[in-house]
Amino acid sequence: MTEASPTLAGRIMPVLTVLLAIVVIWYLAAVWMNAPWVRDQAARADAVLTTDDLVRQTLTLERPVLPAPHQVAAGLWDGITGQAITSKRSLVWHGWITLSATLAGFAIGTAAGILLAVGIVHNRAMDQSVMPWAVASQTVPILAIAPMVIVVMASAGVTGLLPKAIIAAWLSFFPVLVGMVKGLRTPDAMQLDLMHSWNASGSQRFWHLRLPNSLPYLFASLKVAIAAALVGTIVGELPAGATAGLGARLLSGSYYGQTVQIWAALFAAAILAAALVMLIGWIESLTLRRMGLAR
Repeated sequence: MTEASPTLAGRIMPVLTVLLAIVVIWYLAAVWMNAPWVRDQAARADAVLTTDDLVRQTLTLERPVLPAPHQVAAGLWDGITGQAITSKRSLVWHGWITLSATLAGFAIGTAAGILLAVGIVHNRAMDQSVMPWAVASQTVPILAIAPMVIVVMASAGVTGLLPKAIIAAWLSFFPVLVGMVKGLRTPDAMQLDLMHSWNASGSQRFWHLRLPNSLPYLFASLKVAIAAALVGTIVGELPAGATAGLGARLLSGSYYGQTVQIWAALFAAAILAAALVMLIGWIESLTLRRMGLAR
């Protein structure tokens, strides 16, 4: 116990130090960015503004240019616990809308990435034709693709979850593709020759050698892909004028100048992304441990 405590403290203290520095800088930035508005209002009212009054008012504005950390925390808490889950003001309700499209897009992107990776590794023609197109697909800004996908699918009568899922899949398939290709190619010539000497078939080499070796790479890419899918879903909610989802909260907050709402939605999205990445990490640990691959 005495040896483990310093190790734990050594891991936590740097994180807390960086977090404290961010909070302090955030508060200073909030005072600096909100001060012109407070001074302008004081000048209009012909009021004397002390330094204490300036700091206090800059940190309590209803619609600040930059909300203070405690304002964002209060908005996040109210959005999560202060509203009924079925309320359209609830971040839980909006988060579920975004999460459902994220998971659908992640599933589509993961399946596409794995299938393409298997084809690329086993077929030279696919390696030379598909991979360059996959790389080129990621050079097109998602902000340019999202409106086109939404408009085209809406004209075909397809709305709701699927268009957002396709945009999420567009961002998430590439990390899976790259990671899976790298993982499937990790077996060296000696391992492949050994499988060949055992007269193993192509499917046996895949299931017993290539796939197990690819799993660490696959899970690493899945962590990137799930976060990318969430970003794609939120971007897909913006051009559609959606009324549900974390992207819709960002959009409505920007329309009405509700900066606290915008920042609360951003932090909700960050928390959701962290939870999804942690879930993938837990599944990775469990899977690799059961397969005897965990270090």
